[in-house]
Amino acid sequence: MALPEVNPEQALGMVSFGLMQRLAKEGHVELPWLDAPVNAETEQLRQLRQRLELTQLAIDTGAPLTTADVSLLLGAKPGTERVERGGLVARRVSRNVWRLSKVDDSDRYDGFRRRL
Repeated sequence: MALPEVNPEQALGMVSFGLMQRLAKEGHVELPWLDAPVNAETEQLRQLRQRLELTQLAIDTGAPLTTADVSLLLGAKPGTERVERGGLVARRVSRNVWRLSKVDDSDRYDGFRRRL
């Protein structure tokens, strides 16, 4: 029986997801709110906190992200090679591969020209 082929984007997604899962299991990321009773408000807070923690993890590890990952973390699909939103910058490395970092003052861009 032949194994199904995996395209590069799928392989990248599995590696990124696997890394985040492993770090969570090793205790690098704590998720204590998962045990709390679920209602609409706590679910929204849980999702926000998880999104923020995953964003920080992506920045700290420099893990390559897919376009879908960046869309989830930034809250908007990137439309250019470099996207700045909420103090974060997503830079396209190659087709469907992105890196996330924090904006520093030399990186800030107002859409027309560099700020002085």
